[in-house]
Amino acid sequence: MENQTHNQKQPMLGDRRSAQNAAFREKLRQMALPLAPLVQLTTGEIHPAFPGTLLNFWLLTDAQLEELAHFYHQRTPCRWTFHYPCPIAWNSEMPLEEKRRRIGRFIGLRGCETPIRVKTEEEIMEEARQARISEEEDVMRRKLYWYR
Repeated sequence: MENQTHNQKQPMLGDRRSAQNAAFREKLRQMALPLAPLVQLTTGEIHPAFPGTLLNFWLLTDAQLEELAHFYHQRTPCRWTFHYPCPIAWNSEMPLEEKRRRIGRFIGLRGCETPIRVKTEEEIMEEARQARISEEEDVMRRKLYWYR
């Protein structure tokens, strides 16, 4: 009897959690999505560190991102740089998350576009105030044109 329970396969931690949590199960499904590899224009080869899944993309290190940018002619611009579908501007001094976002954009991942800066309420109010002042000054200039 003891051998029978010992031989049964124990569920993995991810299996147990995903059975109880739909959001976790969905995130695992998303992270397992395969990514189509990008080939180098000059050789037709795929970089060994190219992420095979979305999870592998999020696990890329700074050094791997630098290697990918170099391999696909993005780190040092050359005649091949702009022949890729979505070329990127690369700077080795960028923070890791910026590098990851740019490589994601380069390989065609959604959500990796350049973020649009949203203005704060205070900034919007200040712009409106400046526009109102400018408009009032223009009205006064037109009214006092004859006075010059």
